[in-house]
Parts: sequence; C-alpha cells; structure tokens
Amino acid sequence: MTLPWQQAVERGVQALGYELVDVERSAGGLLRVYIDRVAGRSYDAGPGDTVIVDDCERVTRHLQIALEVDGVDYARLEVSSPGLDRPLRKPADWQRFAGSEVALTLRAPHQGRKHWRGRLQPREAGWRLLLPRDGTTTAETLDFDLHEVREARLVPQLDFKGRRARPATA
Repeated sequence: MTLPWQQAVERGVQALGYELVDVERSAGGLLRVYIDRVAGRSYDAGPGDTVIVDDCERVTRHLQIALEVDGVDYARLEVSSPGLDRPLRKPADWQRFAGSEVALTLRAPHQGRKHWRGRLQPREAGWRLLLPRDGTTTAETLDFDLHEVREARLVPQLDFKGRRARPATA
C-alpha cells in the first residue's frame, strides 16, 4: 500500500522524467529519496545514464515545492542516486539489468545458502543466475522466482581511469 506522501514523491520525481528507486522516511523528519535516470532518455544536466549532482539538485528543488503544495511534512530532504550497488525492487528493474552481475539473498536457503552472486538472465518462467565457476558450488546456475528473493543488488563494476583488467595472453 502506497501512502499519500510516497505518491507525492513519486509524482514529483516522475514529472521531471526520473525513476523513483526508493524513498525512506526516518525519525527526526528525514525524507531520503533515491532517483535514477531512465535509460535512453536525454537530460538537461548532461548525457549518460548515471545520476549526477545536477540531477539531484533539480529533483530536490522540484520536490521542495511539490511536497509543500501537497502538505507533506518533513524536516530535511535528501535526494541521491541509488549508488553503484543499486537495489532491484520492481520487475522493470530486473528486465533493465538482465545480463548484469547481481548479488541476491533468498528468503529460504537453497543448497544450504541464502546468498548468491552471478550474472542475471531471464528465463521463460522466472530468472536465472549464471554462477561463476569457483569450485565451491555444484550448480552452474540458480533458477528462482522474484517472490523467493529477499533482496537483490547490482554488483559494483569499477573502472579506475580506464584501467580494466586485461585478458591474459599466452
């Protein structure tokens, strides 16, 4: 069930063409909003699919006005990107990040484990993780449905100044 203040935040974020990833409200009146750019869309703040400070500033200014109009009470507003380890919450997130490396926690253990990490692949009914071969698992894949997942996040892919790992040469 979505609360009226959550609906007000979502309307405000979507009005500017961003995706609402998550919103948190904590004691002391902090309202924390996580936004992401919609893939393939152009933004005034600049090119790319990564949220930058200008995006956060634009959404903050808009939400300050929109939330006041809607009568949403808060003491402090924080708008930020979801981070490199972006959570996957909605079915659209799973579709968007198919092919990416994901760390997930299952609600119930499978083969004695709840925590898994691998490359996300869709299948006809549900999802599959292609597991890395490290000698510690007997399976090469893990098939699951979204209702079995407690939490899922992207595994950060860091590239320091274009220095990617180079393939070994023979």
